[in-house]
Amino acid sequence: MKAIAIHLPQFHPFPENDTWWGKGFTEWTNVAKATPRFNGHYQPHLPADLGFYDLRLEEARIAQAELATAYGISGFCYYHYWFNGKRLLHRPLDDMLKTKTPDFPFMLCWANENWTRRWDGMDQEILIKQDYSEQDDEDHIRFLCQYFFSDQRYIRVNGKPFFVIYQAELIPHISRTIEIWRSAALKFGIGEIYIGYMHQQWTDPNMEKIGFDCSIEFQPDIGAVSPRLSPSLLHRGLNKLGIYKSVTLTNTIYSYEQYAQKMMERKLILNRYPGITPMWDNSARRLSGATIFKDSRPETYKRWLYHIAEEYKKSTAENKFIFINAWNEWAEGNHLEPCQRWGLKYLEATKEVMGNA
Repeated sequence: MKAIAIHLPQFHPFPENDTWWGKGFTEWTNVAKATPRFNGHYQPHLPADLGFYDLRLEEARIAQAELATAYGISGFCYYHYWFNGKRLLHRPLDDMLKTKTPDFPFMLCWANENWTRRWDGMDQEILIKQDYSEQDDEDHIRFLCQYFFSDQRYIRVNGKPFFVIYQAELIPHISRTIEIWRSAALKFGIGEIYIGYMHQQWTDPNMEKIGFDCSIEFQPDIGAVSPRLSPSLLHRGLNKLGIYKSVTLTNTIYSYEQYAQKMMERKLILNRYPGITPMWDNSARRLSGATIFKDSRPETYKRWLYHIAEEYKKSTAENKFIFINAWNEWAEGNHLEPCQRWGLKYLEATKEVMGNA
């Protein structure tokens, strides 16, 4: 049984972000300026052991891998950004290939969404758009085969490079895309590939029938959460009169404890790798309309992870991966990396559970 942590290869400036958000912008920009929105709200999430790192630095990437190795993480699943041949957030991955460091297993998840200005509420303004075509399918898989699938560190299932799509339902004629990829991988000398997709509550159930090898339970599964915390009648009235701005009306707030309990009541599904999230709070990215899981604690995360591992032991699946979202989504309040509040506690919980799995 292996824990794979989803990894955001951001945290370094690049030209497009300079244009869209201002010179020198990185995720740390939003993280550092976050503030609490209600009593007891944990913000800002500030890094501890690794500091405000820059992933252009080899030392930073090595430090991440060493920390992950020490605390029971078997590999990283990096987000991969491809827009018809144009790539974004690729500098850390390219340098990792070039320097051959860190010597740590990895795989890719294609984050195939349009980029919009949703961070500042302008969801309809597209910064860079995804377009799909058979030619692009061929170009994309050729690139992956040449630079990533051939790397000895790349995570494989029964010898097959493991590649994941974040939003498979956005790709028209996805079954044809999968056919092209499989054929091209054979042609380019990689052999068979193992293709999965991230599954959430609203994902088309027919995805499982159109050529994928597996799915991954993406957490948090917002479509399956327990009822949100509601404002009192008094706060509703004061909000309507403009006297008091209720945080539970301008943001969506859930109980992490209740959510974790609900997830533990789910049964594992064969060919769907289980997922877990240590916490979630994207208020650093959103002025309003944030999704916040309040009262996230290492103890609750540990109990949830232990439950997954114990249930997984009963499974007949050959390759047992647990996907943790995420290693370092700091602006979504979603990280295993040590923060100034919890230190190493989330990593220590991971190590203890996975060490006995």
